[in-house]
Amino acid sequence: MTFSLITLSHNKLPCTRRCISALIADSVVDEPWEMIVVDNGSTDGSAEWCDTELKALAAAHSVPVTVIHNPGNVGCSLARNMAIAAAHGKYLVFIDNDVMPRTRRWMPVLRDALTTAPNGGMAGAKMVYPWPPYPIQCAGVGISRRGHVCFLGRGEPIDAAEHNLPRVVQCLISACLLIPADLLREHGGFDEAFHPVQFEDFDLVYRLRAAGHQAVYAPAVEMYHFESVTTQGTPTVRNAAVVIRNGLLFQQRWHRLFENENGPPEEACRWRKIETVPFESIGSLPLVE
Repeated sequence: MTFSLITLSHNKLPCTRRCISALIADSVVDEPWEMIVVDNGSTDGSAEWCDTELKALAAAHSVPVTVIHNPGNVGCSLARNMAIAAAHGKYLVFIDNDVMPRTRRWMPVLRDALTTAPNGGMAGAKMVYPWPPYPIQCAGVGISRRGHVCFLGRGEPIDAAEHNLPRVVQCLISACLLIPADLLREHGGFDEAFHPVQFEDFDLVYRLRAAGHQAVYAPAVEMYHFESVTTQGTPTVRNAAVVIRNGLLFQQRWHRLFENENGPPEEACRWRKIETVPFESIGSLPLVE
């Protein structure tokens, strides 16, 4: 098995159905791959959909699917670690259930970006908004010397020259992130201290970087991202409070690194407000090879 695609589900069935179905139907992969879905106690029919319609769709595309059911929302890190334990692929590909392909050959292209980079340890895509003209949502992540986060390229044109060059970056988001399975198991999975979500991916990236592995941004891979559908709107998660708490934990752990890096200036880390388009109103989206 070459790729294990890992995603989580917790309610939000319309988005999960659309995005996971597209990952199965629209991905072009010339090597064996599997999908592992961890359902964190959904109550809106998401779990049942994964067991029936998703498995039927995947079977039609010769993609084996494993669904892991949790009785409740055990959080992102624990759920992903459960999937890691069940995965068979040489490369683990973490993908949120609000992401779908724009680049059809996205998995092998991410893999090639990783394997051709010196000391490459993980590779991430260019994330774009799913409405014309498809502006950039995240082109890698910068961390300021004070530990503040900057989504590089946020709101910029999809073809912005500075964000269309492969490069090593400080950090990557796990909305679409490829890591060799052996490397991840050597250094441990996602730290469950970052429960239920937020900064668990940044912590992992910095842990791998501290061991000498580079984070590679691969702009040749473009993925649509329905921003924050995965984390926002979950009544049991006070997202703003979680961001603050887990952000402080990340800063405490890794300040010795980012304080000495040439990260973005503080003013670049101010969150740029993007006028979004309601999920329900977004029609068909173009694909590129």
